[in-house]
Formats: sequence, C-alpha cells, structure tokens
Amino acid sequence: MKHIALTLACLTALSGCAALNVPTPEAARLSDQTLTVTLNSGAVCRAEWRAAPQGQICGFGYRVNEVASANLLRQLAQGLTAALGAEGLLSPQAEVVLTSAAGQSYRFVSPPPVDLNP
Repeated sequence: MKHIALTLACLTALSGCAALNVPTPEAARLSDQTLTVTLNSGAVCRAEWRAAPQGQICGFGYRVNEVASANLLRQLAQGLTAALGAEGLLSPQAEVVLTSAAGQSYRFVSPPPVDLNP
C-alpha cells in the first residue's frame, strides 16, 4: 500500500513538471507576408500568412484577422507607401489567434501596441 501511494505521488509530481514544459506562445508578429511566432521555449516559427490566413504553426492552429485602421495618420502613410510602390513597408494591422491542440487560445495584436507611459 505504501508503494502505491509513493508511486502516485511521483506520478503527480512528474505530471506537474510536464505541464511547466509545455511550449506556449509569447509573441506573434506580422510582416507583409510572414507570421513569426516566438514560444516560451525560445523556438521561433514562421508561416506565409498571406497565402494562407489560417493554418498551423509551431503545433498551434493560427488565424490572422486584418483590421481596418481608423487612425488617419496610418491611412495617409498607407496611401503614400502604395503611391510609391512600397506597399509592404508597413506592417499590417491584425489580430493573430493561436489555438493549442487542447483548445487554449492566445490572442496577439500586430503590430504590438506602444507604451507611451514608460
């Protein structure tokens, strides 16, 4: 009986350690064509999101939802870069949703917000 209790305690401790080592997303950033995801394990994965706005990356499902900008300055900058033929110069504004196999969702905004109060 003592052996069974010790075995159960060891299994419980090991399962707790395994949960700590599960890779989770720390950041998701978009360029004009590429989604880059950084995990807490240090792994970095990339996917061509323009070709496939939904798919798999780093073992997570991803979905990119572009957002129309209400910011007048951003709209002017986008118009200027388009007129100059440099459409890919500005990072697109979008929400990136990563979903684990267990159904856990992680949401990121790209480009990340700037903290104006340091």
